[in-house]
Amino acid sequence: MQFIYFIRPHKENFAETMTEEEGNIMGTHFLYLQEMLKAGKLILAGPETTGKFGIAIIEADSEDEAREMMMNDPAVKSGIVAPELYPYRVSLIRK
Repeated sequence: MQFIYFIRPHKENFAETMTEEEGNIMGTHFLYLQEMLKAGKLILAGPETTGKFGIAIIEADSEDEAREMMMNDPAVKSGIVAPELYPYRVSLIRK
């Protein structure tokens, strides 16, 4: 099963105004996504270029597992972003 999760920063202009602590959390968030990629759970991830939101498309055995993966994201756990999870299906992907 595939899912998409959105993360939305807790403040406007997040990319331009993040504190050092928030920057460190986002670095840990990136490492978390890299580990999910290595584990074969992450299909793709990235931010909207103005910093309004980010997405991750993941594979999981159930919605509960997908929600757990999302909630364990360091950016989500810290509270600096708000998460949203949706069932998703990758229909086309460039090789």
